[in-house]
Amino acid sequence: MRRTNRWKALPVALALALVVSACGSDDDEVDSAPEDDAAEETDDADDDDAGDDVDDDAGDDEAEASGDECDTSALTIGYATKSATNQGWILINQGAEDAAADLGVGELRAVGPPIENDISGQLNVVEDFISAQVDGLAIAPVDSSGIVPVVEQANADGIPVIAIDTAIEGGEVASFVATDNLAAAVTQAETVAEAIDGVGKVVLINGSQAQQTGRDRRDGFVETMEENYPDIEVLEVQTEWDPTAAQQGLEDLIIANDDIVAVAQAWDGATVASVSLLDREGLLDDVFVIGFDGAPDAIALMLDGRVDAIVAQQLYQIGYDGMEATVAAACGEPVEERVDTGEVLLTPDTVQDFIDANPDALSEFIEEEREG
Repeated sequence: MRRTNRWKALPVALALALVVSACGSDDDEVDSAPEDDAAEETDDADDDDAGDDVDDDAGDDEAEASGDECDTSALTIGYATKSATNQGWILINQGAEDAAADLGVGELRAVGPPIENDISGQLNVVEDFISAQVDGLAIAPVDSSGIVPVVEQANADGIPVIAIDTAIEGGEVASFVATDNLAAAVTQAETVAEAIDGVGKVVLINGSQAQQTGRDRRDGFVETMEENYPDIEVLEVQTEWDPTAAQQGLEDLIIANDDIVAVAQAWDGATVASVSLLDREGLLDDVFVIGFDGAPDAIALMLDGRVDAIVAQQLYQIGYDGMEATVAAACGEPVEERVDTGEVLLTPDTVQDFIDANPDALSEFIEEEREG
């Protein structure tokens, strides 16, 4: 079963730190530990006479056009990301940074937890943002329910909250901006089933089930197989988004099952780990490999003929749309409750179109991976 062989990302300086002044500062960084403060402003306009409907309407239009526009340069936005060093998250963070710059945000403070996927560290980050009285909060939660106490604290302080990439299961969240992970997981399952003719043992490597993202990616895949493909057996590996655990779990299943025909991953860190193991065991040509995310390192493997398919998120767009919603909410404007940023099924035949259609850092990361 041989490998069927989008995003140009941006030159990114997002590693351990990012504080963006959207008025053109050169100090753009994403912090991987908590810090700092805030600001704000608004205006009004009226109309005068009564009696005449036409005059009233004209007065309203004039007030709207002249007075009540949001001064985004006075806004400070807090962005609690999941990671400042993971390639996929660097692309999401870049989208958020670019949106803040395009919208003229006065200050964007983007901070990742000191340790990736550390909920206590992320709670501290958000508490610092609240103490600094930021005007809006974008949160990519490490734990969907664990983040709720600080969301409720932000609610009490009148700070609007936007969830990015992963749902928040409590408090008031103005908008949730992310891939529809259930639908994407159904696409992943259907792709596997078609590749193996609906028969055989398939390994599914899961991410954290404490996150809605992890649960949706598991449930969409498993339920599709159970409902539509009775001759496919799904063997699961549980992880906390840890590539080492993913590789060890897959190795254990390979030892116990010599007839595995496909491996599906809930994120591309596992894709890279799985390819390494399958290659070492001499199984890569016989096992269908499908990833999830569209991370540069996994796309590099596809370009090298070592990955068959990837359900790719629009990573840059998640960050961009999430920041747009955060700024709108901070300005008191209505926002969509749910923004689905979509997904794309990558194969060796379509992957170059995906790369070409997106910003520049993706292609740069891919080249680094292939050269390294």
